[in-house]
Amino acid sequence: MINSPASSDAFLRGFWYVAAVTRDIKPSKTIHRTLLGEPVLIGRDMTGAVFALSDTCPHRGTLLSRGIFDGETVECPYHGWRFSTNGQCTAIPSQKEGQKPQPGDIRARTYPVQESEGIVWVFIGDDKKAESLPAVPTVPEIGNRLQLHLRRTFHCSIDLAITGLMDPAHGAFVHASSVWRGHRDVRDKEKSFSPAPMGWRMDRHVASGNARAYRLFLGGAPETEITYALPGIRVEHASTGKATYCGLTACTPVTADTTEVHHIMYWTIPGGAALRGLVRLVAGRFLGQDADAVKDMRDGQAFDPETMLVEDADTQIRWYYRLKKEWQQAQKDGRPFQNPIEPLTLRWRS
Repeated sequence: MINSPASSDAFLRGFWYVAAVTRDIKPSKTIHRTLLGEPVLIGRDMTGAVFALSDTCPHRGTLLSRGIFDGETVECPYHGWRFSTNGQCTAIPSQKEGQKPQPGDIRARTYPVQESEGIVWVFIGDDKKAESLPAVPTVPEIGNRLQLHLRRTFHCSIDLAITGLMDPAHGAFVHASSVWRGHRDVRDKEKSFSPAPMGWRMDRHVASGNARAYRLFLGGAPETEITYALPGIRVEHASTGKATYCGLTACTPVTADTTEVHHIMYWTIPGGAALRGLVRLVAGRFLGQDADAVKDMRDGQAFDPETMLVEDADTQIRWYYRLKKEWQQAQKDGRPFQNPIEPLTLRWRS
């Protein structure tokens, strides 16, 4: 047995985070999101372009998302200060000529934002580095074939949400079902892993015999590959040759003890559109079971018990903390990130 690392609730800055999907942002409308403890207003102007501003007015801190957006400017509901989508203040109704400040003196904070494959990503990091941003994460091969988006609030830290979701041994206990896996149905597993950009990869392999959900959905035993990358992005790619599925699961911290989990699904399955209702029901149940499971852990860990990580089932959790620590240290030292993960074969029962 191996002692578990001390949990760190520090947010990782310098990354793209999932804030919404494209269909959430309507023309000439805005929404509020809290990302890493920061209030963000996300909107789409009348030309269709997406933008992101700080959702607090620089004057008295009122939420701008509670005000009026006409497709060009956001108006604060308290004093009518108006801001263009690039953050520039355009009107301060209370100010007379010559009084300070004037609109040209005021600018709201903006956030880099991108739409890719149906996902709206917001970059949270150092504003001074906004000109050299990393590429947003992508899903392989499928592109803009987004089929479903599920969003669930996990009432726990970002660390607990991520490590709870990546745990490979809980399926037969948390997700047991007479349809796809019986309670306590655990079998020997052996998987090869290799480093990947900002994380690691479970190398391509034939799906396990007790993964019946795959067979029911894709019509056969697929080959699958799973990639994990900081700050909390898991991409699963499964294909039978005739049908392909990709699932992108992204954990976005809201506060120190609240995490939004986005599960975004893509597939190329003949007649797959007719399956959306059923898949939404099943996937929603899975995500809800995971939310309940990490809540049980959170409630238990509130008593500050001694915990542990075991070999080999918990190795990926150990890797996550190593990656996070290396990223934080590299940022502190002002040096490039160095991936500490090396190729390894892991064996466990699940």
